[in-house]
Amino acid sequence: MPGPVFLRGEQVTLHTVEDHDVTFLQRLRNDPQVRRGLAVSKPTTEQAQREWVESATGTDADGVHLLVCIEEGPVGTVGLGSLAAQSRHAEVGYFFAPDAWGNGYATDAVEALLGYAFSERNLNRVHAKAVAGNERSRCVLDTAGFEQEGVLRDHWYRDGRYEDVVVYGLLAAEWER
Repeated sequence: MPGPVFLRGEQVTLHTVEDHDVTFLQRLRNDPQVRRGLAVSKPTTEQAQREWVESATGTDADGVHLLVCIEEGPVGTVGLGSLAAQSRHAEVGYFFAPDAWGNGYATDAVEALLGYAFSERNLNRVHAKAVAGNERSRCVLDTAGFEQEGVLRDHWYRDGRYEDVVVYGLLAAEWER
């Protein structure tokens, strides 16, 4: 059972991440299809995932990490990391179970989190990164209103090769339009 609802989208609810979500998050992050779109390339253990949950949800956490759920249960995660209070910016990140892809859940979750970031956290800028070949993730960012700002060439090394990473940004003034 997910933690309490923190935000609502049109199709999804965003819940606090709880200790009992560790197994789901570990399984999701270790899925080869999911990992292909992430900056991580090594497997995570249950203990490592548990430590991440504790650090990401503890009182000293600098970001917001939420479990994305539909009626049937959790389908992914979305969060704001690298929160810089003084400059009022953060990075949005997300990943979803392959069987949830193509349903609009990621876009809905990102848009709900952007509303929170700009309205409640008073952020001025949110940025994101996507592997150049990850068209699904890039479509989420385009649909949510992000602008492509540049390409970090050969930025990530995975599976024996370097990959370009596309950087996106969205300003509060653009979101309010």
